Amino acid sequence: MAQITLENPFQQLITDCDGDSGLLQDRYEAHRSARNAQYAAKILSPNFSGWQVDGILKKLHENSNNRESQFVDTRNNLAIWARPPRHIQELIAEIQEEIRNVAPGLWFTPPDCLHMTTLEITNSQTSSEINTLVSCLEERDVVPEIIDHTLMHCIRLIRPMVNYDTSALALSFIPAPTPSNSQTHSAADGAYTYHHLRRDVCEQVMSAGIKMNTRYTAPSAHITIARFITQKGFQLEEANPDKPRVDKNRVRRLIETIEVINHKLQHEYWSNENRAMISKGEWCVGQEKGLEIHGGRSWYGGGEAFHVGKGFD
Repeated sequence: MAQITLENPFQQLITDCDGDSGLLQDRYEAHRSARNAQYAAKILSPNFSGWQVDGILKKLHENSNNRESQFVDTRNNLAIWARPPRHIQELIAEIQEEIRNVAPGLWFTPPDCLHMTTLEITNSQTSSEINTLVSCLEERDVVPEIIDHTLMHCIRLIRPMVNYDTSALALSFIPAPTPSNSQTHSAADGAYTYHHLRRDVCEQVMSAGIKMNTRYTAPSAHITIARFITQKGFQLEEANPDKPRVDKNRVRRLIETIEVINHKLQHEYWSNENRAMISKGEWCVGQEKGLEIHGGRSWYGGGEAFHVGKGFD
């Protein structure tokens, strides 16, 4: 990797942490824990007026049940995705089922749409603009270096936790250094984390002359697993239809369910006592499938995979 440019938005955190992978891990943990605390207080507040419904996704969902509807999401995006391996997909399915039991009205991300946005390049563009950017990456010959980057480093994500806000739920992870007894990667990988991956992929994209238009630079590694598309199930049935009131008990039940899930995840997948169980909650980025240059109408996991890297077992 060439010298990192000053414009790279991911380098500052590495500098602030003196390149210490343990400190980077702490920053990711602090970020997600603070968000859950912040939104728990907001959602459980007496002043909570309801979820932030995704109106576009709601219309798309209605489309699937109504052939006469012609609504189209015109937002075209381009990003670098990391796809979760099979065992993480299975873990997400279990979590989604537990949440569905108390909040069936949510939209749950289908398995083939699950992804982690490693780098957002741009969003809300036309399809021709996206195709131009992809052609630029291809012409500058940076595509192989981007999509197969995970073959060069062991990039571990550990300690799954459900995060939430007023619009969606996600399964988040924190970056971890490579174990010293790793048989497949060098000792130098111990200092290389998911945040370094984000930085380096960003640098590769910028080296092609592409100006970044990303909204995601926070220390977060998450997969969106559900979104709110309706207030249904969270309003009092006897309320005035013109002035619906939030059913505080149902809202609290959802938050309590998430807390129970997180306690279970921490007990089963964070402890050092049972390595076999921990591995089921651990993800080596690039496992089964390499990084993916993904674009088009991809806001909710759809779109087109322009290039996909080689995975490993």
